[in-house]
Parts: sequence; structure tokens; C-alpha cells
Amino acid sequence: MTREEIIKPENIVYTKPVLMNDNPMHYCPGCSHGVVHKLIAEVIEEMGMEHKTVAISPVGCSVFAYNYLDIDWQEAAHGRAPALATAVKRLWPDRLVFTYQGDGDLACIGTAETIHALNRGENITIIFINNAIYGMTGGQMAPTTLLGMKTATCPYGRDPKLHGYPLKMADIAAQLEGTCYVTRQSVDTVARIRRAKKAIRKAFDNSMQGKGSNLVEIVSTCNSGWKMSPVKSNQWLEQNMVPSYPLGDLKDVAQVTTPNVFNLALAENN
Repeated sequence: MTREEIIKPENIVYTKPVLMNDNPMHYCPGCSHGVVHKLIAEVIEEMGMEHKTVAISPVGCSVFAYNYLDIDWQEAAHGRAPALATAVKRLWPDRLVFTYQGDGDLACIGTAETIHALNRGENITIIFINNAIYGMTGGQMAPTTLLGMKTATCPYGRDPKLHGYPLKMADIAAQLEGTCYVTRQSVDTVARIRRAKKAIRKAFDNSMQGKGSNLVEIVSTCNSGWKMSPVKSNQWLEQNMVPSYPLGDLKDVAQVTTPNVFNLALAENN
């Protein structure tokens, strides 16, 4: 088959999303971040929101996300992305606003901002990359580290008597009245990648329709932090992460029970 035959439209099965830049990514080979970036780019393009999206990236492995997705970005202090996203969405209600956060950022230093933003029913989406370890700063134990899992700061494995239990943020978020959609997905197989994309699209649609806050947790790998090959990391995720963090929708409602006070004020003024 010639090159001309290969690139015919009927033979093309994948093209790089328009919103993804050509900059080489700094992520480790096998990292889940690149896959999630691709899904976000595809969803924004399909929604036609290229010029009306504001993403918030805090400290962590994704701190340079603005180099890879050609949309507007704001940098937030460590853990404070939901607070900044709240301000952006309230100032520009017509914008698609989302945060992109890791487990150390979201579930440790940013726990308060995460829970309160979700509980207020802010019309934002929080994309939560959960790889159960601090990937950027040396592989330390994270709030989501599994029981028995070894890290740089718990080399003999996480012990609940010493370190406490893994924090399951999606389960907490599903109990909050302000959340409209809470889901836990993964990107380790093609089928799961497709489900994750649908989840991101639903969350973004909810945000634009003013239905409340959305949390999309992506159970991910960190082969560098886990000290495994990318293939072994995917296998370890399936055998260990998924049983502890079951995949699927935890909450999906058409309308939050307690409307956002700010949205009520807007409605009254209009």
C-alpha cells in the first residue's frame, strides 16, 4: 500500500486533536496524563468551545499543561484551583471552566477548596488524576496511596495505624448536595478511554447548562513513581487500584437539590 493510499480519508482512523500543540510533553513515557489531555482537547473541539474555555492548572505534574492544550489557562497556587475556577466561572458564566489536578494537590493541600467548591454547586468541572502517589516531587505517599503500597515516605507500605486510610474523594463528593455528576474512570484500555471521554463530555455539558459541580476522577498510573514499566503499571492498576477505586458513575442527577446561590442571584437580576 502506497503512502497516498494510507492517508486517504477512508483509511484514517485517528488524527491528533487540533487543540493539542506540537510541543514535546515532559510527562514520563507511559504516563496517563497525555491520554487525558487528548480526550479533553477532543471534547472541547467537539463542543465548539475552543475560544470560550478557561482551564486551571495548579502545582504538580500537570503544571505545564498550558504548553500542550491551546486554550486559555490560569495557574493556581498549590491546591487552590477550585477557588480560582469559582472566580473565573462567576465572572464569566458563559465560559467552560475546569480544573486539572493530581491527588496530592486535590486531596491533600487542596481538600478544603475541593470540598467547598463542589458543595456550593459551582458550575465547574474538576478533573482529578489519581495515581496514588506524589509523582512530581519524589514518589512520596499521597492521601490516595493504597494500604500496603510502598512509597518513598512509607517504604514498608502504608499502615493505617500509622498513616491512616486512603481518602476516597469521589465517594465524598457524591454525598455533597452541590454535585451534579461524580464519576470515576480510567484510561488504561481503549474501552475505558472511550468511557472516560463520554464522562468528560457529560461533565462539561453539565457545567455549561448550570446543573452544578462535576468531579471526574481518572484512576491513573505513575510508572516512574511505582517503579514499573508502563505495561506492568497498567496491570498493577487493574489488579490493585481498580478494586480500591471502583470505576463507574457514583452520582448523576439532572439538577442539584440546592441551587447555587450565585445562580439564583443572576436569575433574579435577569
